[in-house]
Amino acid sequence: MTMAVSILRLPAVKARVGLSRSAIYLAVSRAEFPRPVQLGARAVGWLESEIEEWIRERVKHSRKLP
Repeated sequence: MTMAVSILRLPAVKARVGLSRSAIYLAVSRAEFPRPVQLGARAVGWLESEIEEWIRERVKHSRKLP
C-alpha cells in the first residue's frame, strides 16, 4: 500500500508552524528546518510529513524536564 504524499506551500507551512517566511528560510539555511522541494522554476513546497515530524520534535524538546 502506497501512502499519499502531501506537499504544503509556504502559507500553509507558516500557518502550521507559526513562523514567518524569513524565520523559516533562516532555519532552513541553518539546517534546523526541513528543506523545501522544488516544484517548478519558481515554486517550492514542503513535505507535510517532514513538517509534522518537525513539530513533534519541537514539542518533545520543549517538554523535556530539566
